[in-house]
Formats: sequence, structure tokens, C-alpha cells
Amino acid sequence: MICHPRLERRCSATIVRPAVPDSGGGALRTWLSVPLNGTSGTGPACDPWAVVDEPELLKRIRRVRHRLAEAGPTQVRGDGDFARVALPTDHCDVLRDILISDGARVVIEIGLAYGSSALAIGEALISQPEAQHLVIDAFQDHFNNAGWDAITEAGLDGTVTLLAERSQLALPRLATEGFVADAAFVDGSHIFHNVFVDLYFLREVVRPGGLVVLDDCEWPSVATALRYFVLNAGWQREPIGLPPRLQAFRLPDVRVEPRFEDFNPFGRDASA
Repeated sequence: MICHPRLERRCSATIVRPAVPDSGGGALRTWLSVPLNGTSGTGPACDPWAVVDEPELLKRIRRVRHRLAEAGPTQVRGDGDFARVALPTDHCDVLRDILISDGARVVIEIGLAYGSSALAIGEALISQPEAQHLVIDAFQDHFNNAGWDAITEAGLDGTVTLLAERSQLALPRLATEGFVADAAFVDGSHIFHNVFVDLYFLREVVRPGGLVVLDDCEWPSVATALRYFVLNAGWQREPIGLPPRLQAFRLPDVRVEPRFEDFNPFGRDASA
């Protein structure tokens, strides 16, 4: 089954990877969509939005969120890793509420890890018609697929797509293909150049006036990359009433393209 990255309606949850190169060495432009549950199908009977019992699904998501927050995943990479990596529950609640308040229907998420933020995003999206949630994470296998297992347990595996490759390579392709999101949540690589590239291409993918929410904004590498877009691209911080770890930014309604002469330095000593 071939899946276009615009995320048309799907009949089963999928991990989407770039197709293998052809015999001539060129990359195939189609993406191979592999059903995680081993099944596939077409037609209205498979439409994940046609049969959703929203109250029951909401209860199921909240049960899984509560269990994950209280007991943690069944497998972790090491002692203390879940507490160190996962978005805290109160921050997940704020992320959920931001997306609900903004009416986001299409959300792109960078970094899955143990799935805490993905569940919060899923909770926000279930009330939206034909909501789409695209997760980009090349390293879910490093987490023993714990994040995807949480998504499946919560009943969200029919409407979430996991793109198993580096976001710095996937986002340019999504932009080229014309993929548009209402909002993005970023909690991927914290290496400066990776964060900067992620934000640059999210500026291409997230619609004007949309939201970009980031975790770990107190990290110097994340804060410095972010500061460029605040000082030079018109991003405005949205107050969310939390410490600086989680921050939300509104993209301008009209895209800002600064002149060469108007460059604002954005190092750690620059004011945002």
C-alpha cells in the first residue's frame, strides 16, 4: 500500500519510511506505508473517523496517560530515563489545552520517545473532524517502541502516522510535497544545528498564524536556535503560564522575510 505524505485517510496505523533506492541509484518518490497491525484495507468500513466513540476513546487515552505518568513504561533505556526524557504531566496538559484552544486539526510532532506528549496531542485532536497527527522519530527503536505501544494502547494507532527517519531530512520533503500543519510540537534532537534546521523547515510547513511549541527551551542550544526566529522571523511568544522549559510561539499571519541589512544577532547575549 502506497501512502502519500499529505496523510490522506488511512485504514490502519502505519510506520512510513522512504522507499528504497531504485536500481539506478535514484530515490523513489513514493513512500512505502507498512501497516503496524499486519492488516490493510480500503473503503468506508476502514475509515478510522467513521466509527470513533469519542467519549470512550477519551477515557481510554486518559487511562493510558495516567498509567504512563504513574508507573512509567514497561521498558526504559536506563534508570531515570523516563523522568529525564518525558514531558511532565502538567506540561502535557498545557500542550493539550493549547492545541484545543487553537482548534488545531493537523499537528506535526518531532520526537516520540515514551509517548507522553503524543498522548496529550491525541487527546486534543480526537474532537476534531479528520484530525491528522504526524510523528517524526528515527530512533523509536532505541526506546523499545514504547511510545508507539502507548499510542496503540490508547487506541490512537488508526489516526497517528510515525515517520521513522530524521526530522532534518523528512521536513524538507514534507515542505516540498505541500504538507501543511496547524501546529507543531518539537522535542527532538537538542544539537543546535538540528534544532535550527527543524525550526527553519517548520516555518515552511506550519501555516501562517500557526503555533510551534517546544520543550526544553532552557537548553542553550534550543534557546539560541529559537532566538533567531524570534528576532528575525517575527515569531511571538505566547504566554502559557509555565516555567521556561515549555514555550509556545505564534507564527506571523504574514510571513516575515527580513532584508539582508536587517539581520539581528541571536547569540546567547542577544535579547529575545
